[in-house]
Amino acid sequence: MDDQPLVRSGLRVLMADTTDLEVVGEAGTGTEGVRLAAELRPDVVVMDIRMPGMDGIEATRLITAGTAAVRVLVLTTFDEDDHVYGALRAGASGFAVKDMAVEEILAAIRVLAAGDALIAPGVTRRLIADFVRTPGPAAPEARAPRSVEGITEREREVLTLVGRGRSNGEIAEELFISAATAKSHVSRLFTKLGARDRVQLVIMAYEMGLVAPPR
Repeated sequence: MDDQPLVRSGLRVLMADTTDLEVVGEAGTGTEGVRLAAELRPDVVVMDIRMPGMDGIEATRLITAGTAAVRVLVLTTFDEDDHVYGALRAGASGFAVKDMAVEEILAAIRVLAAGDALIAPGVTRRLIADFVRTPGPAAPEARAPRSVEGITEREREVLTLVGRGRSNGEIAEELFISAATAKSHVSRLFTKLGARDRVQLVIMAYEMGLVAPPR
């Protein structure tokens, strides 16, 4: 959803040329987008930040609160920290900027549709670390690490590497296990920790003290 018809039209044309992506609806306002997401239940919603009335962050919050099955890719020209934080807090599974190459945007949609998460290269792990350190009005120092009960030692190691931004392939190499085993560990972490996607696992790794925020 985007308030600029040209942007919506461009994305629709690009997706029409693919065999695995289908546009099921489009909206020009956040309010309309929330309504259509509830009616159409798409796999992925491509969301702009700045729209008239309800902005993209509030629309994302309402869409993800309505159903965890719908994933939101925030696509915007504004990549400042506060928009990243707002999108992450609202439940977005991906964050990309409009000046990315077309194929990268389509690839991002595919990543979310497959159940994973994506953060554009410009949105670094430092931002996620800062997001964890500043969860709200309380001072960062006041936040105690979450417990890590219910997961095995190997899963703890995998979660730590996920928090450091490692892919499943890189995790497999570092722990001397197969890529399939690494993927299986990550899948179990989703289930055990109730995480929606990889972004949430990264945040949990920081919250649990497995990865130290940069100073």
